[in-house]
Amino acid sequence: MNSVSQRSRRQRPWRPPRGQRGIALLVAILLVALGTIIAAAVAYENAMSARRGAATYAFDQALLIAEGAEALAAYGLRQIRQNDQIHTYPGQGWAKPIGPIEVVPDVMLEASLEDLQGRFNLNNLVKNDTTADPVQLQAFMQLLAMAGVETEWAGYIVDWIDGSITPSVPDGAEDSVYMGQTPPYRTANRYITSVSELLALPGFGRDRYLKLAPYVTALPYNTPVNLCTAPALVLDAYLGHQDFSSDADSLAKNRANAPGCFPTQRDYEAAFADPKLLEKVRPKIAQVSSYFRLTSFITIGSTEFNLYSLLYQDQSSVRPILRSFTPD
Repeated sequence: MNSVSQRSRRQRPWRPPRGQRGIALLVAILLVALGTIIAAAVAYENAMSARRGAATYAFDQALLIAEGAEALAAYGLRQIRQNDQIHTYPGQGWAKPIGPIEVVPDVMLEASLEDLQGRFNLNNLVKNDTTADPVQLQAFMQLLAMAGVETEWAGYIVDWIDGSITPSVPDGAEDSVYMGQTPPYRTANRYITSVSELLALPGFGRDRYLKLAPYVTALPYNTPVNLCTAPALVLDAYLGHQDFSSDADSLAKNRANAPGCFPTQRDYEAAFADPKLLEKVRPKIAQVSSYFRLTSFITIGSTEFNLYSLLYQDQSSVRPILRSFTPD
């Protein structure tokens, strides 16, 4: 009897407890989930690496195309300067936009040139000795008023540029005002490199910036304004009274139909009501330009790329001196 019971126990298969079977199933599920996570992570990393590589390639390709646009613009400006060394005006053809053109399959280019000397140069407000230029300051205050911006901001901009620590009178602000901002910062005390620095003025704001930005630029000190390309408000700012801005459409039509510069320097000088003011303004105006902004818009598939190039032209060459991915 005992031998039979012992033999039956030896033949009965061993079964793990119910709790251990549940743990084994849970471990199996966790292993499958972990494998899935690892596989998904590897696939995601591979996809992102491929995308980063494609983006880097597209960026390099777009930059090369934009540099090609710079070379094309430089060639055109040199040819124009050879034909006319004393005038720069839209009728010469440089102001006509190019494109969109297909450079290579699935790559499009649009480009346009703007004469930045047609704008008011903010850096002309302060002379090399860090004192304000009264003629430029008066013209700028006139421009502010015509653009719908309070004239008090002229003093703020002068203080932002000049090396003095004493605020302008009656309007101005130095470090004592800027250190009270959140976060605190100091005035630049040097020439402006981008018009967007206006947004650093306390309380200036985006609305005022959008009103003023189309008429101002940041170029080296003592760069004259080109009468042939300046908008009506800039022309009238130096005149000291409203003239061309009373009919801005007429100015655009006359420039489109004129065989050369419009207004000519003789016609512009004739519009001055004050001969003394004319004598002060005459050294600050010109009919030829050296600074241009090239805007290049490249489309590669669904990717868009912008490059803004500041081109400088002298008597023999044209070269880029500044590149940025934003206009100002």
